[in-house]
Order: sequence, then C-alpha cells, then structure tokens
Amino acid sequence: MRVGVMIGPERGDSAKKVGRMIDDVLWAEEAGMDTAWIPQVPTDFDALVAASLMGARTSRIELGTAVVPLQAQHPIALARQALSAQAAAGGRLTLGVGPSHHWIVSDMLGLPYEKPAAYTRDYLDVLDVALRGPGDVDVENGTFAVHNPLGIGPIAPLPVMLAALGPVMLRIAGERADGTVLWMADERAVADHVAPRITKAAQEAGRPAPRIVAGIPVCLCKPSEVDAARERAARILGEAEISPNYQRLLDYGDAADVGDLCAAGDEEAIAARFRRFRDAGVTDLSVRLLPIGEGREQLVASKRRTREVLAGIAADLR
Repeated sequence: MRVGVMIGPERGDSAKKVGRMIDDVLWAEEAGMDTAWIPQVPTDFDALVAASLMGARTSRIELGTAVVPLQAQHPIALARQALSAQAAAGGRLTLGVGPSHHWIVSDMLGLPYEKPAAYTRDYLDVLDVALRGPGDVDVENGTFAVHNPLGIGPIAPLPVMLAALGPVMLRIAGERADGTVLWMADERAVADHVAPRITKAAQEAGRPAPRIVAGIPVCLCKPSEVDAARERAARILGEAEISPNYQRLLDYGDAADVGDLCAAGDEEAIAARFRRFRDAGVTDLSVRLLPIGEGREQLVASKRRTREVLAGIAADLR
C-alpha cells in the first residue's frame, strides 16, 4: 500500500498559502512519501493550479487532485487545464474528478444536480477523448455536442480517478477510470462495499485492477488523548458529513463520523489502523495530518512528530 499526504487547502492569508504548500510538498518528497493529494473545496485554491506549482518544484512524487468537481467546468476546459498541469509536473499528475454534491453544485454554484451518474458518463466521453490528444474532439451524447480541435496531449500516461461512493458510481469508476478516491469510507465500507463493486466492474470491462485511494485523518498522540483527537477531527473536518452521499457511505461501515475514521494514538496504533485499511483492499492512503495541542508552538511540534512517524510507517508498508 502506498501512503501519501493531503496538502491544502488551509485557512489563512492567500499570499502565504503558496509558500506553505510548497514547503509541505518538498517535505513529502524528501521524506519518501508516494503521493500528495490536493483537495478541491469551494472556498480555496484551485487544485490543478496548486498541482502545477508543486510539480514545478518537485521531481519524483505523484500529485493528485482529490477531487475536481465536474460541473464546475466544461470537459474541454478541464482537459486543457489537466494537460497543462501534467506538463508542469513532468508527467506526474493523477486527475481525480467527481460529480460533487448537491450542496456545492446546486446551492453554491446554482447549477442543476440531476442524474449525476449519467452526467458523469457523458462528461467522461468527452474528457477521455480530449486527454488522448492532440487531435479533434468530436463527441455528441445526451449532454454534450463537442467539436473542438485540441493541440496538446499528455506527455505521459494520465490516470483519471473517479470519486465514487454508491453502487452506480463505483461501477462507472471500474468501467471507465483507473480507480476511485474516497472520503468517509472506513475499513468495512471498503472491504464489503467499495472494493468488490469497483473490482468486479473493472474485471468485466477488461481493465486492470483499480486503485482505491482512501482519505483519513491521522493524529499522533498519547493513548489518553485519543478521544480528544477524534473530537478534534469531528469538529474540524465534520462539515461534509451533512452530505447524503457521505451519510450513505458511512452506513456501509462501522464509523459514525469522521472522528471514528481518524487514525489516532501512538505509532503502533496508527500503523495497525493503516494495515487494516490495506487488508480491506485500499491501495493508497491519503493522510490528512491532524496536529493536537494548545497554541501554535504545540501544534507545530505535533505536526513535526506526526510527519516523522508517518514517513517511517509509509516505508514499512511500501
């Protein structure tokens, strides 16, 4: 199992965020982490722009978006942006995309959120052709009528990962993508729901075994602080739990909320949780570092210690 870290978004002054993201990805590369996953949230930096910036400053680490909402841009625009970012990263980009959630697409963007699975299929019809460029993109389906010449193409294979939570989306991910990127999926949800469905769909479509990327918070702490760490995870990261999509995914597992998903405790406890995800079928972990402490000095020290432990665990699991 490969282990990577989430980098950005974060609160604070936009002028300082780029420097912090670059510092984080340089640490990840130097520490031997396999991947850096860049979330795309409605209120923060563009994930593909961030991937381009990180790619220009690194040489080895894989950079992935987790994930770009499909409805926010036309598939030709997304393909052009992704191909540009891939070139900036020297071919190390993995494009994570997904149909997002009604509270983002409808409530925030004012766009229709109807039949997201069908929309995803139609979108991938265009995106797949565009990412194989250069050449003409001529696709007509139920959603798009595209006749667009594209003068750029991938400089290396460009994997596409699909955020897939329910049965229909997992089938699409297995048939059409290189894997799935998850959030709010615990070990039982992966083992009993995600892995069997996406793997079966990939096999039936004649595709290679799919990657399963699971995002989880991690907090290195004393055993006596585990409950506090999980409460902190629920407080900081729990907003997404309002989504019906995530609620349904939680129902497939044992976790009630993101606090239950948090790998909290000492090094041995965190490593054991990682192994359980691996045994459930996860091919890649995307770790959200969750420092613990009072005040900036303690939080910085906690982050530093967690990084050191994480690098060691990642090397053991590779």
